Amino acid sequence: RIFVSNGGTPPPTEAPGGIAGTGVTVLAQVQAHNVVAQGEAAAPPPPPETWGAYTVKSEESNGVIAMIDLLIKDLTKELTEAEAEEKHSQEDYETMMNDSADKRTTDSKALEEKMSAKAAMEADLLAHGEAHKGATSELMATEKYIASLHAECDWLIQYFETRKAARADEVESLKRAKSVLSGADYALIQTRARGNLRRR
Repeated sequence: RIFVSNGGTPPPTEAPGGIAGTGVTVLAQVQAHNVVAQGEAAAPPPPPETWGAYTVKSEESNGVIAMIDLLIKDLTKELTEAEAEEKHSQEDYETMMNDSADKRTTDSKALEEKMSAKAAMEADLLAHGEAHKGATSELMATEKYIASLHAECDWLIQYFETRKAARADEVESLKRAKSVLSGADYALIQTRARGNLRRR
């Protein structure tokens, strides 16, 4: 080996003997067949030497088994938690679906009620609109009538004093006419009548 390590060429290896270069000189089956044929009861050869008797390493095996048991427990715990979580999630989902269905039913009823109330309000609005139109027309007619009454009253107030004076003069003239008919001085009445005519 030292020679080969220093760069030398290793010596040639001898060719193995036996059948097909395997080193086996006689087939075991043929040999056993020959032994049986010859009637000889030969004992089997002793087993080859090994590393010794099999011994169990208790500490290492216990550690590995404990680790496997721990992994199994963790896996079982995770599976149990996952099943419980899935069960709770399913219950929450069913509860949410039931609540949603109830809410949809309530919202549908509320929507129908609101639509009915809206239709009623629209009908009331239309009726009030017609009533408002009629009341507006009536108000305009009333205001027109009030304006005509106001104009007439203004005219009466404006000419009240004049009409009062004319009425007083007329009453006075009637009294004088009565006096004349009763025998009073006609010339004096005539003069006063002319003066009254001038004032008019």
